[in-house]
Amino acid sequence: MVVIGLGYVGLPVAIAMAKKYDCIGFDINQSRIDELRAGHDRTNEVEDADLQASNMTFTNKIEDIKGRSFYIVAVPTPIDIDKRPDLTPVEAASRTVAKALTKGAVIVYESTVYPGVTEDVCGPILEAGSGLKCGEDIFLGYSPERINPGDKVHTFETIIKVVAGQDDATLERVAKVYESVVDAGVHRAATIKVAEAAKVIENTQRDVNIALMNELALIFDLVGIRTKDVLEAAGTKWNFLKFGPGLVGGHCIGVDPYYLTAKAEQLGYQPQVILSGRSINNGVGAYVAQRTMKMMSKSDVPLRRARVGILGLTFKENVPDLRNSRVPDVVAELREFGINPLIHDAMADKDEAFEEYGIRLSEWADMGELDALILAVGHDAYLKDGPTALKELMAKGAVCVDVKSMLEPSDFADYNYWSL
Repeated sequence: MVVIGLGYVGLPVAIAMAKKYDCIGFDINQSRIDELRAGHDRTNEVEDADLQASNMTFTNKIEDIKGRSFYIVAVPTPIDIDKRPDLTPVEAASRTVAKALTKGAVIVYESTVYPGVTEDVCGPILEAGSGLKCGEDIFLGYSPERINPGDKVHTFETIIKVVAGQDDATLERVAKVYESVVDAGVHRAATIKVAEAAKVIENTQRDVNIALMNELALIFDLVGIRTKDVLEAAGTKWNFLKFGPGLVGGHCIGVDPYYLTAKAEQLGYQPQVILSGRSINNGVGAYVAQRTMKMMSKSDVPLRRARVGILGLTFKENVPDLRNSRVPDVVAELREFGINPLIHDAMADKDEAFEEYGIRLSEWADMGELDALILAVGHDAYLKDGPTALKELMAKGAVCVDVKSMLEPSDFADYNYWSL
């Protein structure tokens, strides 16, 4: 067995498969291969002890993966600058796999795509590169990833896995492999397109629900009431869905809806609800920055000389993953008004932050005497010592912006507190 792509998704899949099969992990990034061979995973998705105990083989050489019977492709599917699906990684991975294929091989894609990509895009690439025909010589499968970065409860083995194959025999081959390692079992989807669609709507549904919460938060802010208080009251009803407002980033919720809308537009349908939700969520960062500036202005803080600190840059709490973070939206809006904020992150890699966003992370010691503190990402490192550590960063009467309502307003009674 071979797993192509050893990131947040591929590595946990590979480690799990290696418990049952002779498994090779392939990645084009030499530094990633070196790191994994040394027994460390910088994503923190696999514990170093588990990695070191595994019998996995890691490589970036195509020769090492030739002639295997089962391939799993788990590479990213991002969007481009125009928010259109960027299939470059999955297409490149398909060309790589094609060079290794022999008759009888199954190729399963875990990457999130719109319905049709596996069979209509990846299949022809595999055929062209291998000289083998899909459905006769080689066989396509699909099993969408459900890895939740940083989640140590809903892991690969404990989540029901959706599986699909281009014919009944392939479906059973794919199902049996995943059933052998996934304790929660599998769901056999009717077709590959059904499985692709199921994956992309999982995150689209969450995105739309969070967009509703964000819009409600903007309304409640105008009313002058705290969104968290409203949601706690409404949440006492048995069928109220418990979503909350916030910055919606990451490589799933903030990206996957565009794959579905792109396919819809390709077929002549203009989505409305999905794109409206995306528009609302994309605007939250700027709103947080504007609200911060208004609060400082009312406190007579000269904006161009204001010391503003932001805690957190990753897309969610307790992970080092910076992909598609929306915190840079807050930074960009502040900079538009002449404020150059100090940004600290307890999990992120400094070099990656600068390479990805042009943001230089600050040291904790540099964060003092802040006119405004924005708690953007609730890493445990920021919350474990209670409010005291945060208040030590702020000047007297400073603005405290609690993006996801992780703090208690009563603890900041002497400050200008606000939450989304």
